[in-house]
Amino acid sequence: QVQLVESGGGLVQAGGSLRLSCAASGLTFSNYAMGWFRQAPGKERESVAAISWTGGKTYYIDSVKGRFTISRDNAKNTVYLQMNSLKPEDTAVYYCAAKFNRGRSVLPVRGYEYTYWGQGTQVTVSA
Repeated sequence: QVQLVESGGGLVQAGGSLRLSCAASGLTFSNYAMGWFRQAPGKERESVAAISWTGGKTYYIDSVKGRFTISRDNAKNTVYLQMNSLKPEDTAVYYCAAKFNRGRSVLPVRGYEYTYWGQGTQVTVSA
């Protein structure tokens, strides 16, 4: 059974930092692209960042470029999202997701492309 468990969310002041973690089990992690998504109240879910199965390709939504960094540690079956210079508009529930990607050159970035999802972790940024 595949499980994705996010952690690291919380309340932080604007300008602060958080590091989200997503621990995966029940799959061969190194074969999977991983993505971070977020959904704010009353808004649609949006893709925040993604990383390929090799770690060689990454994607970021424009609003987080230069502030967020996605990374993965295949030995720990974990993907991270380092979030710096946080803004109130970053407030949302953050989800990680996994998509089998081994051998494929295209990095999936849209939610419908992903197969497995975590339960989410709340990030709240106060002004």
